[in-house]
Amino acid sequence: QVQLVESGGGSVQPGGSLRLSCVASGDIFISIGAMGWYRQPPGKQRELVASISTGVATTYADSVKGRFTISRHNDKNAVYLQMNSLAPEDTAVDSCHMPVRLDLDDRSFNDYWGQGTQVTVSS
Repeated sequence: QVQLVESGGGSVQPGGSLRLSCVASGDIFISIGAMGWYRQPPGKQRELVASISTGVATTYADSVKGRFTISRHNDKNAVYLQMNSLAPEDTAVDSCHMPVRLDLDDRSFNDYWGQGTQVTVSS
């Protein structure tokens, strides 16, 4: 069993910054695929915010380009999201996602999600 634990959410004023962390624990992993951060604003569908490959290639939603930075630390099975210049439209529950391979005899990956952390941006 794999668990993803998120931290770093909170409430900030417009223009503020937050850094989200997500660390996987539990089984010994064979490998982890591309990691990502998703968010679900109030009354909206969940959307991809940023992803990072097994290397260093990254993808960002247009709405966060230039403001957010995703990174990973493979030895710690962790993914981070630095969020700068936060705006009210960034208010959402943010969740991390990791595809994890757990079995040497099974090449498939299992999807794991964190429970989510609240990000609130308001005056």
